[in-house]
Amino acid sequence: MPLDGLTLHFMAQELNEKLAGGRVDRVMQPEKDTLILLLRAGNENHRLLLCASPNNPRCHLTAASFPNPLEPPMFCMLLRKHLLGARLTRVTQQQGDRVLHFDFDAMDELGDHVLRRLILEIMSRHSNLILVDGEDRVLEAARHVSGEMSRVRQILPGLVYEAPPAQDKADPWRCGEEELLARLRGAGELPLRKALSQQLAGLSGTAAEEIAYRLLPPGSERFPEEELPEAARRLRDLFARLPGMAEPRVLLDGDGDVTDLFAFPYLSRDLDRQRRCPTLSAAVEQCFSGRDAKDRIRQKSASMVRLLKGQVERCERKLALQEEELASAERMEEYRVMGELINANLYQLRKGQTEALLDNFYDPEQKPLRVPLDIRLTPAQNAQRYFKRYQKARAARVTATEQREKTLRELDYLEGMLLDVDKCAGESELEEIREELARTGYMKRVTNRREKRALPASKPYRYLSADGIEIHVGKNAVQNERLTQSARPNELWLHAKDMPGSHVLIRCEGEVPLTTLRQAAQLAAWYSKGQHSANVPVDYTLRRHVKKPSGTAPGFVIYTNQHTAYITPDEAEIRKIRLIEA
Repeated sequence: MPLDGLTLHFMAQELNEKLAGGRVDRVMQPEKDTLILLLRAGNENHRLLLCASPNNPRCHLTAASFPNPLEPPMFCMLLRKHLLGARLTRVTQQQGDRVLHFDFDAMDELGDHVLRRLILEIMSRHSNLILVDGEDRVLEAARHVSGEMSRVRQILPGLVYEAPPAQDKADPWRCGEEELLARLRGAGELPLRKALSQQLAGLSGTAAEEIAYRLLPPGSERFPEEELPEAARRLRDLFARLPGMAEPRVLLDGDGDVTDLFAFPYLSRDLDRQRRCPTLSAAVEQCFSGRDAKDRIRQKSASMVRLLKGQVERCERKLALQEEELASAERMEEYRVMGELINANLYQLRKGQTEALLDNFYDPEQKPLRVPLDIRLTPAQNAQRYFKRYQKARAARVTATEQREKTLRELDYLEGMLLDVDKCAGESELEEIREELARTGYMKRVTNRREKRALPASKPYRYLSADGIEIHVGKNAVQNERLTQSARPNELWLHAKDMPGSHVLIRCEGEVPLTTLRQAAQLAAWYSKGQHSANVPVDYTLRRHVKKPSGTAPGFVIYTNQHTAYITPDEAEIRKIRLIEA
């Protein structure tokens, strides 16, 4: 779930404990909506992530590193000007909602102490990061909001910052029993969970359900009218006790994947599926980091996918025309036979005939053949017309065959690129595909230094088989080539037969256990075009039998001495293979 106001209250508490008084040593902006602040606090270095992405806005301490543009964006440079060397004095939540203020004691150009406030607004697609001065004047923002975009609130440098429009909800951390009682009565006949979500700021449906679960008797949905004063008292008492109940957890599904996070144990959810985390930041990172990375890769690859799909459709249309030409060229023998029959019967034909019924001595049964004639031509000219058609059809067949093979190779290449994009786990792999498409002329190279990134070298998937043997899987054509070239001669190499797919390498020489071989074949079938097919043929051979013809595209190889296994890819089986590096 997105971070709600309840969880952000615990996050503000955690950040104050760890970062208050810390000095800003570095400011980085890996994405247009994401900041990384490196702070020195309590004799430790901390990395604070502030993200205002539409899909995964969040705030937490992180141990991850992020690639940065070769040149920092303007927002980043302005933040460095105002915040480098500043001290974080406090982190505050605004009215129990999803807005956090980070107050910094900074120095201006004259050496005077000034307030600089960085505001994180977590509001789905309206999320934003805004820097304001001590007079609440906007210095800069990750997203500018003009009057054309919003009549309610503009976010532009020089304007006075206005908080998001207030909702008619109470701050659950500050309101007293009387206000809580009034709110509960104002909710009417609504179930308690809906009343809490509707009347109190920052409560998601899940959080409201948990609080209602803790307050209500089992099987009840709401309090009777006469019990509302007691309910308000218990609600006030619960919110007073919640900060001391902090025990961050993540919620796991049946496959062991993280689906949600809680700042304290949620009794309304299965406790056996809740895994404890050392900090709330760790819980947020477990819940969001992988999801955010996938979303960003999907967004950054969207234009590439559209381009590749468009090129695939172009190739398919071209292939259909070439198939049609080949089908038409199949009549060439018919044209030659008609020309030969006319020549053999010139003595009995005359100009002006529309057709002739001639004995076909090429037919084993000698059946007559009806030959259409052009009334404007002599019989000899009609024969020459058919011979010209024959020559044209024969030339067309040769050309169409060559073009068809070329189109099939291009289609195979493009489908392989699409498959590679789908396998991307990081921006490095995506950049390698972009470079390959630029090399082959399908895309333009990025020349803007503020868009280019200093990316680490990409790595293949690394799995560990049930026998404890590493299996490496290439994610794209460039990785496939590096992986195969780096392999030892007697390591086992696998690839889905006659279709785009990953090069798979079993990193051991000598006899390979059958379980490891089966798991490697599963991976080869899964990371191929046949992922959703049955009985996918997977070839395997020793690396020394795999050769790369000179001048061919990255990842293209030929091989000999192979054996073939038939595998039906199964996601459940893939999940059983331990992934040690994505």
